[in-house]
Amino acid sequence: MHLDWDRLSRSEWIAVTGGLLLAVATFLPWYGTSENPNAVIDGGRGDFSAWDVHPIIRLLMLGAAAAPLILAWIVLRDHELSWPRGEATAVVAMIAAGLVLYSGIVSRPGEPRSQIALQIGWFAALLGIGLMLVGGAKRATEVERRRKPPGVF
Repeated sequence: MHLDWDRLSRSEWIAVTGGLLLAVATFLPWYGTSENPNAVIDGGRGDFSAWDVHPIIRLLMLGAAAAPLILAWIVLRDHELSWPRGEATAVVAMIAAGLVLYSGIVSRPGEPRSQIALQIGWFAALLGIGLMLVGGAKRATEVERRRKPPGVF
């Protein structure tokens, strides 16, 4: 099996970089308690990563981070797909963005919420997701879609 690395376009490299950044960001601090002694996250004080705080989202983030790697594998192996390459990566990135934004803005863990600050990991996750979205969407638009005859789904 010979992998031709020249098949990977700039958009795939952007998406892969975003996926790797998202995977690393899952283990970086996402939330931190303030100086207020009453500020706690799950009964503790300090900095907490998504891996520490979100038992389901942490797995979803790692799954989302795998999407651009799978895209790169598909491109390297020159597999045929029934949808434009990169489209699934862009959709996964949008879902991940919704989860990260919801968990950091709407439903931030800890009490009191006003005393829990977002940390570098949360922002790195958003950056990684943004790279995945840009890379996947750009890749999906690089190839012209095959047109189907009228009346065919």
